[in-house]
Amino acid sequence: MMPKILIVDDAPFIRNQLKLILEPLDFEIYEASDGKEAIEMYKKTNPDLVTMDISMPIMDGIKALTEILKYDSSAKIIMVTALGHKMRVLEAVEKGASYYIVKPFDSEKVIKSIIKVLNK
Repeated sequence: MMPKILIVDDAPFIRNQLKLILEPLDFEIYEASDGKEAIEMYKKTNPDLVTMDISMPIMDGIKALTEILKYDSSAKIIMVTALGHKMRVLEAVEKGASYYIVKPFDSEKVIKSIIKVLNK
């Protein structure tokens, strides 16, 4: 069975970038454009892993992370952040994020991070 991944980012080009990186790995990919949508999509699809942008309108990634973990304490969530948001990343990891990746993406690092978290 193909692992399911939910990509959450308010920027369509970032979601597309991640999709292009992940496509060769044969994942079933779902998308959400904000934290609120991410929670709904998580409950609908039960993905194996979520990539979650930290800064988004409507509901940010840290709030969505907290809500998803309330719903499913074993959720695997990798935070996605721009350089320079170190404090927000630390906050997310303290609240239960599995890992984080930094924009702009290094395809190899993204793939290694996702595989590492999926195999935890």
